[in-house]
Amino acid sequence: MDNVILLKDGSMVHNGKTIEDDPLVFLGFKVDLEKGYVLRSYFQMLLKYPLFMELNAFSPTYIEQYLTSSENKCCYEGLDQLEFSKTVEMIGFPGRPRLEIYNSLHGIRANETCEIKSIRLESLLDMPLKLGRLKHIVFEDKMDILEFDTVFSLFEYIDGIAWELSFHSGSLQCELRR
Repeated sequence: MDNVILLKDGSMVHNGKTIEDDPLVFLGFKVDLEKGYVLRSYFQMLLKYPLFMELNAFSPTYIEQYLTSSENKCCYEGLDQLEFSKTVEMIGFPGRPRLEIYNSLHGIRANETCEIKSIRLESLLDMPLKLGRLKHIVFEDKMDILEFDTVFSLFEYIDGIAWELSFHSGSLQCELRR
């Protein structure tokens, strides 16, 4: 599988060359993140490659929030990093079993997963962002979750983060109470 490296400044590199135009060609490519990549880098990528904003209806809302945020030190003290991961879950046994596959963006604190839905976007922008593993949950057995190395396509990455951010509802007042 071909890969594309996402750089901290929002640029993308393929085969050692910075991608200047026609970024849609790379949507099916495997994503790797440069060391030091943060959530802000994701938004810088969307601004460098505006066609990506058309992939998800929620992107314009978050770009607007990003553009009005502080330019640095936008970290949430209760988290070590953010992680983008994938889950494959078998559900519905006994009965009509089904398989659900989804991506998620969550916080990590002391190797534990934390919800970030109530944290304002502005508090997450400079948090380190890592690619996580695939979690396989068999028939809702949360005790024996299997974890595997996996790959994320550029499309999964762009759309998955936008989708997860669409659930954010944290207001400044809520965050000040913490």
